[in-house]
Amino acid sequence: MRSLQRTSVRDRGTRDLASREVWREGLGVAIATSAYGVSFGALSVASGLDVWQTCALSLLMFTGGSQFAFIGVFGAGGISALPSAVASAALLGVRNAAYGMRMSSIIGRGCWRRAAAAHVTIDESTAVAISQEQPHLRRLGFWLTGLGVLIGWNITTLAGALLGDVLGDPKTWGLDAAAAAAFLALLWPRLRQRQAVAVGVAAAVVAAGLTPVLTPGLPVLVAAVVAVVVGWFNWLGRDASDTGDVARNTRDGEVQA
Repeated sequence: MRSLQRTSVRDRGTRDLASREVWREGLGVAIATSAYGVSFGALSVASGLDVWQTCALSLLMFTGGSQFAFIGVFGAGGISALPSAVASAALLGVRNAAYGMRMSSIIGRGCWRRAAAAHVTIDESTAVAISQEQPHLRRLGFWLTGLGVLIGWNITTLAGALLGDVLGDPKTWGLDAAAAAAFLALLWPRLRQRQAVAVGVAAAVVAAGLTPVLTPGLPVLVAAVVAVVVGWFNWLGRDASDTGDVARNTRDGEVQA
């Protein structure tokens, strides 16, 4: 009996420790992500939106990459570039649909639960959730990170929008580079294979080459199409390392046979 009690206490302590780790990870990601909401707020006001429009964009769209894409294109081309701005934002938001399919089994059933989860299914909540080993920890990580970023991002967006007029040109403070730096930090760990490097380089070259001649927003869309085509047809094939692994596995199988 005492042995069972000790085991139960030990298991409960392990679960509590794991939960505290998820809380620490989720809140850390939420705070770090929310910090550059100030950049979005300031840039949005500088691009021509007012404070309330900026806050509505963060509350309703709530996907950082799409928001930065929208104000970037809108700020460069004005109202005439609105269709391109919407298209660019939508294109970047498509990834959240893929996240939603991955999170479906973690969130569970229920219309209201799924509707609420859809709004906070973002890069950060998905990353924290899938990094956990237990189902209940995945759910905790998802909701904690998603809601934490939602609250923090909207608070810092408001702060950035209110400070925008006081700070003046966001470029003076380097706020215009904050989003690009964040995207680069997300992209860099993925550039480990020739295919990923080729897609990134091809898209960047196409976007840079078309920027002087096309309406703002269109170069990004064309570059995205190029990236999809290169990735879909896998023109570069497997990396040498992958080919080597296949060859080694084949030789090992022949030796064992």
